[in-house]
Amino acid sequence: MTAELHTLTGAYAVDAVPAEEAAAFERHLRGCPACGQEVRELRETAARLGRALATAPPPRLREATLRRVAHTRQWPPSVARRGEAAKIRFTLWGAAAAAVGALVFGLVTATTDPAPQQPTAVDAVLAAPDASTAKSAERGTTTVVTSRSQGKIVVMAGELPPLAAGKAYQVWLIGASGVHSAGLLAPDGPHRTQPVLADLPGGIDRVGITAEPAGGSPAPTVPAVVMVNLA
Repeated sequence: MTAELHTLTGAYAVDAVPAEEAAAFERHLRGCPACGQEVRELRETAARLGRALATAPPPRLREATLRRVAHTRQWPPSVARRGEAAKIRFTLWGAAAAAVGALVFGLVTATTDPAPQQPTAVDAVLAAPDASTAKSAERGTTTVVTSRSQGKIVVMAGELPPLAAGKAYQVWLIGASGVHSAGLLAPDGPHRTQPVLADLPGGIDRVGITAEPAGGSPAPTVPAVVMVNLA
């Protein structure tokens, strides 16, 4: 099982692993620095590629993809023995992660300037050797990455409930030192927000997101819609 877990870095980095296997992989990460480094590098790359998609893909890309799908032979049905089922499942996850990477790469090369992207402060936190990742209970909704060595925290949120007029989502850093505002979540397309980068005060063990009046509040005024416990 451990050997198979090593193959999950790509799928885990793009949230393509079911909850049960994700929990097993996260336990594996605590004792495998190599996999931890690979996950951080893959997440950094995925973040750069995601930010590079500033324009909609051209129609020709969709047409070319559909043409290839129409002429690509599908796998024949097969019955796998129990011992083979896990191997096939892990292989499919790896293929899914590779397909996502290939698609994003194609979109980037088709829609952006070919000049290399410069690393950002967010990239530096995601790639830090001591980067620690935590997620909300609603898996895949909010991801928080902290780097104690850099004293920074990155909050990446998506799929939050729609806001009423005059409201904005605000990020809070919560811990022994009190409650600190990390800023507002800025929209970045449908169901997405831009990452929030903030200084990380000492003693912070939770991150919350609340719906506040537009412009933000000095302190939370309503219960959190998302709460992430930091590792």
